[in-house]
Amino acid sequence: QVQLVESGGGLVQVGGSLTLSCAASGRTFSTYAMGWFRQAPGKEREFVAACNLSGGSTSYADSVKGRFTMSRDNARNTVFLQMNSLKPEDTAVYYCAARGTTYYFRSYVYTRSVEYDYWGQGTQVTVSS
Repeated sequence: QVQLVESGGGLVQVGGSLTLSCAASGRTFSTYAMGWFRQAPGKEREFVAACNLSGGSTSYADSVKGRFTMSRDNARNTVFLQMNSLKPEDTAVYYCAARGTTYYFRSYVYTRSVEYDYWGQGTQVTVSS
């Protein structure tokens, strides 16, 4: 079991930067693969970024590749999403997600919503033009 709380959302201008944080409870954070998803009004939740247990392997949606960077600090039970060169289409509620896994699957990265077990409540990111 893990509880996730996102923070860092807010209003930012086009081209600006913002860093989201996801704080996780529990002492088994390092056994969870992590992901970031977002949902804009009237749209389905979409994949943004994901990383494996160590954070050494990451995957990004084409729409954010080169602009967003995901990282994790297992010692602090926190995952981050550094967002640069923000665009109006990045406006959405951003969700942190966790998938419990085992050491055997330590290298796996998950990019589908249905692959995740736990979700935070989300944090709003608004990019103004």
